[in-house]
Amino acid sequence: MDDLLIRNGTIVDGSGAEAFEGDVAVSAGDIASVRPAGSNGDRTSGARRVIDAEGHLVLPGWVDIHTHYDGQATWDPEMTPSSWHGVTTAVFGNCGVGFAPVAAGSEDYLINLMEGVEDIPGSVLAEGIDFCWESYPEYLDALEEMPRVMDVAGQLTHGALRFYVMGERGADHAEAPDDDDLDRLEKLTAEALRAGALGVTTSRTPKHRAADGRLTPSLSARDPELAALARGMRSAGAGVLQVNSDFGDGEFALMRAAAELAGRPLSALLVQMDAWPERWRETLANIGAANAAGVAANGQVGCRPIGVLLGLDATVNPFGNHPAYRQVAHLPTPERAARLRSDASLRAKLVGERPDDGYTRWIDYALAHTYEFGDDLDYEPHPDASIASRAAAAGISRWELALDLLTAGGGDTLLLYTFENYSHGSLDDVAEMLADEHTICGIGDAGAHVGTICDAAYPTFLLTHWSRDRTRGRRFPIEFLVNKQTRRTALAYGLADRGLLAPGFKADINIVDFEALGLTRPRVVHDLPAGGKRLEQRSVGYRHTFVSGVEVAADGEFTGERPGRLLRGPTQPR
Repeated sequence: MDDLLIRNGTIVDGSGAEAFEGDVAVSAGDIASVRPAGSNGDRTSGARRVIDAEGHLVLPGWVDIHTHYDGQATWDPEMTPSSWHGVTTAVFGNCGVGFAPVAAGSEDYLINLMEGVEDIPGSVLAEGIDFCWESYPEYLDALEEMPRVMDVAGQLTHGALRFYVMGERGADHAEAPDDDDLDRLEKLTAEALRAGALGVTTSRTPKHRAADGRLTPSLSARDPELAALARGMRSAGAGVLQVNSDFGDGEFALMRAAAELAGRPLSALLVQMDAWPERWRETLANIGAANAAGVAANGQVGCRPIGVLLGLDATVNPFGNHPAYRQVAHLPTPERAARLRSDASLRAKLVGERPDDGYTRWIDYALAHTYEFGDDLDYEPHPDASIASRAAAAGISRWELALDLLTAGGGDTLLLYTFENYSHGSLDDVAEMLADEHTICGIGDAGAHVGTICDAAYPTFLLTHWSRDRTRGRRFPIEFLVNKQTRRTALAYGLADRGLLAPGFKADINIVDFEALGLTRPRVVHDLPAGGKRLEQRSVGYRHTFVSGVEVAADGEFTGERPGRLLRGPTQPR
């Protein structure tokens, strides 16, 4: 007898093949059968539960391979916000920052590094994580103890490993490991991968700094250090080498050489930066050349601008550095907004007497790429609608317009600064990234940048914007997009048992009302440990989400079931 039968749905199976009407049967946590409509046989009478999915999409659960739940996964069994968006597998430990291995007494540095790089408040991490481990295998054991709504997997992070091996020397990226350090780096890398880490990750961008201003410790690691990590990967015969880099001269070649030595795949973040708006093309070409030469490589790409949200209560408040603003910063938000609207003297200071500092200069630049973020949730706004453009057309200061918008109503308005992936004022370049055969979906950064960036919702946006809602350019077939966020992401990390609705595969399933599918307006909430704040964006239209055949959410509400488990890679085909 089947545990579940989903009938009459439009099945997009994750393979990229054309959608079809049919039924999906589930038994003992796996897909038992997938039958096109009109095929022989009716399993209805033998199913414990039947769902009529007529008019709905039946999809594999989303596999998100770029999250930062390293800390949150130790305290939050519901794994929000990803679980609100149909994610059934989340991989964290990206970009070289994490919490294992860790020597007793050195936890503060790893918290400081994560706070600076990924914008997760140190107070939240300090209260939320109990650090009941030292080694990476012990960290995985701790993760394994908690039931949760989705499957999770970790990666060994270069920053944590380097600090564990080298101590305070390891926090300085300019310090090189000695021979003993290199030997330990290699052995501990192999140990972590044999214990079940899905990969080894490193950060090589100066954008990444600890909260105290120090550059990320892996920034300038050279051949001997990278070779030690690679030899550990080769010894274990496992893992993906994931890198976040600006990919300047020679950088891709260095990482490709490490992947070749490891004999393992390379996964590189691929984003468009305003300083080098065409560099992503060079990196993508290098990824293609690597594959042509037999070196497995992919680019992790986004599907919307990497957007920094500006607001009175967000981490980035355009007026937060102004001495005059500090006079009202303590007021409740609605009262603060009212005061900022009505106090002419205060407004004149905020607009006309800007501090001469780096923060002001950055915001002044940002306002040329910042847009009012209204209820229409326009993630592809026209450049003419930027704050700077609108202010110029109205003959007022961009600062005045920003103040007017941010203080409207109850003061909960957010502005969208298109920080990356939007250099040319549209998503046409992102469309090229998505279309490439060597890219997979990633960089949603779920669990990170909690007060600045709210992109964990990107699987939902991927489906709606790129197959249904986009008006300014190319769209994609829904089958292509689902494949890109399910089977392709799963296989990229060796998770061969999921991301496909086919007999014998894991029954991670979303049933979606595609016409109703959409996003809510982001808002600031205070629901993290120590009362920490974060931006949250929920979804509508997910009717049912199943993990291993168990329903974990229905119509946006959790069922209380927690079938999720820790994955120890590599998962073999079933």
